[in-house]
Amino acid sequence: MLTAVAASAIFLAFYLTRVAITGTHRFAGVGAAKVVYLTILFSHMTLAVAVVPLVLRLLWLVYHRRFRDHAALARWTFPIWTYVSVTGLVVYLLLYHVYGYL
Repeated sequence: MLTAVAASAIFLAFYLTRVAITGTHRFAGVGAAKVVYLTILFSHMTLAVAVVPLVLRLLWLVYHRRFRDHAALARWTFPIWTYVSVTGLVVYLLLYHVYGYL
């Protein structure tokens, strides 16, 4: 789990650096494709922000050996984190490989 948290933190640092250097890219799809893309993107962004304090709380609970509380919160956090991970990949594929970018 610590490796997963570290990998996520490293990815976030690289992603924010890339956006700071190159900026954002426009989605080239139109119509229903754009609606689907934006729906996935906004749900991904909202839950990505929401999962950060949950993960930090989980780490704090483990550090303080409060495993019962950790398990209770992890039941909610794991599916959210999984959704964020999968939709991040979907957004990447749609933006750069399925529809290309402008």
